[in-house]
Amino acid sequence: MQDLISVIIPVYNSEEYMEDCLKSVIHQTYQNLEVLIVNDGSNERCTMIINELSSLSNKIKVYHLDDSRGVGFARNFGITKAKGEFIYFLDSDDYLPEKTLEMLYNNIKENNLIRGKIKNTTFAKSKAVILEGLLQPKYFTNNKYSLVKNKSALNMLIRKDFILDEKIRFAETVDVYSDIKFIVNAFEKCGTIPYLKEAIYFKRKRNDPISNPSLIQLDEHHKITDFLSIYNDLKDTCGGYEENNYLDKQFLNFYRKNIVKYFKIDSNIDEFYNELKKTFIKINKESINNHNFILRREANALINGTIKKYKKMNARHQFLREVKNGIRSKKKLYVFLYRNIFVKTKMKKNLVFFESFLGKSYSDNPKYIYEYMLHNNLDYKYVWSVREKKAIPGNPIQVKRFSLRYFYYLAKSKYWVSNSRLPKYLDKREGNIYLQTWHGTPLKTLVFDIKDIYSADPNYKKNFYIQSRRWDYLNSPNQYSSDIFKSAFKYDKKMLEFGYPRNDILYQRNNVDEIRKIKDKLGIPIDKKAILYAPTWRDDEFFSRGNYKFTLKLELDKMQQNLDSEYIILLRTHYHIANQLDVSDHTGFVYDFSLYDDIAELYLISDILITDYSSVFFDYAHLKRPILFYTYDIKKYRDQLRGFYFNMEEQVPGPLLLTTDEVIDAISNIKKIGNKYKDKYETFYNKFCVWDNGNAAENTVKTVFVENQK
Repeated sequence: MQDLISVIIPVYNSEEYMEDCLKSVIHQTYQNLEVLIVNDGSNERCTMIINELSSLSNKIKVYHLDDSRGVGFARNFGITKAKGEFIYFLDSDDYLPEKTLEMLYNNIKENNLIRGKIKNTTFAKSKAVILEGLLQPKYFTNNKYSLVKNKSALNMLIRKDFILDEKIRFAETVDVYSDIKFIVNAFEKCGTIPYLKEAIYFKRKRNDPISNPSLIQLDEHHKITDFLSIYNDLKDTCGGYEENNYLDKQFLNFYRKNIVKYFKIDSNIDEFYNELKKTFIKINKESINNHNFILRREANALINGTIKKYKKMNARHQFLREVKNGIRSKKKLYVFLYRNIFVKTKMKKNLVFFESFLGKSYSDNPKYIYEYMLHNNLDYKYVWSVREKKAIPGNPIQVKRFSLRYFYYLAKSKYWVSNSRLPKYLDKREGNIYLQTWHGTPLKTLVFDIKDIYSADPNYKKNFYIQSRRWDYLNSPNQYSSDIFKSAFKYDKKMLEFGYPRNDILYQRNNVDEIRKIKDKLGIPIDKKAILYAPTWRDDEFFSRGNYKFTLKLELDKMQQNLDSEYIILLRTHYHIANQLDVSDHTGFVYDFSLYDDIAELYLISDILITDYSSVFFDYAHLKRPILFYTYDIKKYRDQLRGFYFNMEEQVPGPLLLTTDEVIDAISNIKKIGNKYKDKYETFYNKFCVWDNGNAAENTVKTVFVENQK
């Protein structure tokens, strides 16, 4: 008869992760278990979902605590309710492969506990391969603490009698590091600890540390307070050399990586100085001597010196860290100069810094704001961020993105205008005004509305939050977008609700003469109708951060065979797409304008738009021309990668097409398509397009620039 394993899961407002967690337990190959959910005073919604999920299995038992007492109390409470011979702790936002508990149980033998491997993940599901066959765990007698570098008691199978007999408990006085007390007490009593790397535990790194942080994602002040508390408590009670050595190493690493960084702001030192001084006195001198000269000097200053001396030493340490980081590359050196020299020079009150799509183009909302200012002879000087020199009217200063001049002019400019995010290390200076124009009406969920992050940047939400706190103004094209921007960006400053400046051209130049001028400039036939194909990028297909792959699924051979006599195709991929598509076999029929700066001009000369989930169709709808949606991967894109803000099948002003044949048929019957979607188009236009009237750039400039001159 197999022993009973009690899996203890404390829960606090983690309802969105719990189903994955619970299913991973009840589907274990080891089935003699009970699952104890300890609801640590969660909100009403989380409590409701806990009760709903408890019906998944009769193995699940739920205990509701009236108030939140912390994860340490919840785990200790779970131990008192456990009936199993073994205890296993699982966090409610994590999950297990199906054989984890079986592997741990089969290999614990006569030992009091066994440890498996923890793997970090940002996803709800994993493709990890769990090894099978003959397992040979490693056994640790000395250096046991090498198993818990992450300070976690997770993925340990432990005998309950051992926990009770040795009175091993989690700390209940701290929120973040309650595990350390459990680990130190347990390891102190264990002679041998086996480690089984094939027994995997997936530790989810939450992708939204702003609105739904895990304990380890709490603010540094909270973490420092808790770490000092738990360290000092344990140092006063632990007698063993190995345990004290482990605590000292953990603290000194925490000091280097967390506390020193937190002390970049001088005033933060005042609050922690006295407690930190007491703490350093308790550290074994041998542990301090194993570290570098700078840490040894700071430790000595804390033990024997004054706060004035320590602050002086800390300031020098911070500067040396920046210098060391600055000499690692040319770009890091420029950032160092920006932060320490350029931002201390006098700011120019009439200097405006523009950037569009990360410097890739002279286009979009920044272009039309700039040209309005230029044509109206406003008293400003202008800088454009580019990746290569461009033909920009008005002869502005052009700086190569991330060059020394780029950082210099960013620091000197009072105004920043950008349609995408500026790097998070570019701190604003006092008096700096940042206009974020953004670059589309959202169909795809944005930032804090995205559940799982599949892009190349797993810290996307955290980084976006830091970057967007600098925005002083944000352009919005319609009420729908304003509502989404407030929630998805957590934006609460001035919203400019005038429509998009980039759409002014669709009202000001939508006539035969202007359209012909653009066609002549681009060198395309004037006797054929133009189809603009403008697909977006896929989050899970990338070369690196910000550089995405794209595979053309539209069969150009078929398109050319059926449409060549009447149409040409203008191809325009998203600015994030890094690979250039080869259309050389279709010369005279397909024209690749992916590198052409201004898509608004391509809208004007196109008779039909084909797109997928790109926001281009919101802008193109201002022209009231036919739109076709080539959505061959809609289920994956909608249900897995991003999700949509509304139902495409019901609301978009055109058909959703899944094959090239369907696209060709729709083009061949475009008048019927127009008649079929006439009413839906009108409804769509009235919802998304009514703010624009050709004056968005003028209204933006008057609000941002003229008002701030006063």
